[in-house]
Amino acid sequence: MTYCVGIKLDAGLVFLSDSRTNAGLDQISTFRKMIVYEKPGDRFMVMLSAGNLSISQSVREILQVEKIDNGDEPPITIWNATSMFDAVRVLGSAVRRVYDQDGQSLKAAGVDFNASMIFGGQIKGEAMRLFLVYSAGNFIEATRETCYFQAGESKYGKPVLDRMISPTTPLDEASKCALVSMDSTLKSNLSVGLPLDLLVYQNDALKCDQAVCIDEQNPYFQMIRGTWGHKLREVFESLEDPQWTGDAAATNPLCVESTRYEPLRKITHPGEKIV
Repeated sequence: MTYCVGIKLDAGLVFLSDSRTNAGLDQISTFRKMIVYEKPGDRFMVMLSAGNLSISQSVREILQVEKIDNGDEPPITIWNATSMFDAVRVLGSAVRRVYDQDGQSLKAAGVDFNASMIFGGQIKGEAMRLFLVYSAGNFIEATRETCYFQAGESKYGKPVLDRMISPTTPLDEASKCALVSMDSTLKSNLSVGLPLDLLVYQNDALKCDQAVCIDEQNPYFQMIRGTWGHKLREVFESLEDPQWTGDAAATNPLCVESTRYEPLRKITHPGEKIV
């Protein structure tokens, strides 16, 4: 399992992925899930992958040479596509090609064809775009209402993203939020692990100068891990305990009558009256 997150903001794009794969408790390995396709000044694209490693590695390799028909024009590749929409269509075609090659063999071996990709970037003359590609090769695009995608073990890191991320979030703040999201996942799921790959892309740059591999010795991530847990405990302890009485002294009483629902009924010992 893995955890990947891609965020599309007004200021740019943020990508973060872990590098752990496991095929059982005694078969844990490190494989990077992020790959960059770049032609400086013309196009910059990033793919994050989750799911079956053999599938995602095959897709990564095929994507570099995959072509889709373009009528009387030359076939479309990720290197000549004039829009990110066409580029992600090429990625979808690569996923389907791998399925055609390996899908039946995997099924016969009892292995699901399971892979998902976050794919985003910018092509000169077009705005930045971000997509989530499913194992069937179909995809959806990020919007201002839903400006981030997750792949893999997503549930633990989702709450902080939902609370903090919006299209106007600055890149550094979004990077911090992505790392907190990853830390929450690392804390709760052993199938996600270091090192991490973090990449930040500035809008219209068509290249990237902000990319880092984060291991357990990284001072900033160590600070995130320690401070986030400490601050959560502080906030938790600052919340009032439940106030079970409804008298005037209670500022936020817990036991108040609901305007919609009746209290839970208690089932007493057989033969006694139900209250």
